[in-house]
Amino acid sequence: MATEGVEAVFLETHNWGKAARFFQSLGYELEFETGHNSGQLRNGDGPYVFIAEVPEDREPGMRPVLKVPDEDAFRPGPDVEMVTPFEDTHFGTRMATVRDPDGRLWSLQAPAKS
Repeated sequence: MATEGVEAVFLETHNWGKAARFFQSLGYELEFETGHNSGQLRNGDGPYVFIAEVPEDREPGMRPVLKVPDEDAFRPGPDVEMVTPFEDTHFGTRMATVRDPDGRLWSLQAPAKS
């Protein structure tokens, strides 16, 4: 089984409030704020944007998140380098990391196991 498209974009920032207002000015609506300088925004039915504030001494990154509907049925091809296996997240899903041929990291997000 393959992925089912882009689920989200994970974005790091030095200023959660400014980043959230930027996306709200582009038509995104705040779905929830975590209370620790992060939160999720969405525009329509498309992928969501999750923004997390990082310390000033860390360069903010961005990572696309691809949807995997069934972790157990997911079979990466020979050209996919698995960096980390699927692991439970603190927000109720399971995530893995893969690296593309140019060295970029991509997250794979699957539903939590029952």
